[in-house]
Formats: sequence, C-alpha cells, structure tokens
Amino acid sequence: MNEEKNLRDLTRAEEEVMQELWQLEKGFVKDVIERLPEPKPAYNTVSTIIRILEQKGFVDHLAYGKTYEYFPIITKDEYRNFAAKKLMSGYFGNSVGQFVSFFVQEQKIDLKDADQLLQILNKMKDE
Repeated sequence: MNEEKNLRDLTRAEEEVMQELWQLEKGFVKDVIERLPEPKPAYNTVSTIIRILEQKGFVDHLAYGKTYEYFPIITKDEYRNFAAKKLMSGYFGNSVGQFVSFFVQEQKIDLKDADQLLQILNKMKDE
C-alpha cells in the first residue's frame, strides 16, 4: 500500500496475538487462544488484547450477534516495515553498515552471509 499509515508499537503480548491473527487471516478469540503456547492465557485476557489492537487500528471485526470475528487490517509486511525502520533509526542511526556489523560481531550471521547481504543492498542501490 502506498498510503502511509500511522502505525504504533505493539507490546509483546499484542504482537503475539497479531502473529496468530496474521496466520489465521480471521478468527474468533477462541481460535487465537487455541494457537497460543501453553500455558494458555485466559479468554478475557486475549479478548482485551484484541480490543486494544482494534483501538490501535490493527484489527477490525464482523459481528454475529454477540460474537465477534476478528481480522487484521494492517498486514504483517506493513508492520514489519514499520518495525524495521524503527529498529534501524533507533539503534543503528539508519546505517545498514552498523546494522550488519552488529550482527556479525554478535555472531548472528557469518561473514559469508554479511557479504551476500551487502551485495544485495548494493544491487538494490544501483537499480
């Protein structure tokens, strides 16, 4: 989507619920709970988190009487882009070099992977 959405940070619990809703594409609170790891949170807890996600503009619902079926209105890619930009600007000064250097130093990626990543980035820059 080309329109800029006013995305906000998600808490860890909100993000966990969103991950399940993105996988489900649509579902009821009980569907989300079934997919969450043990120990399962209480129904009211998940229901409250989903209502917060709705207030934040991530989720909408269809009503079937008193039962609501929820679905994401922010795609996983939209949130991933938001989170990546925030990570890059907040922790790496918008420097891809600092970003790659961090992961190499932390041994999260090896030098071959870092070189491959830099090649991809340079190719994208040239296009």
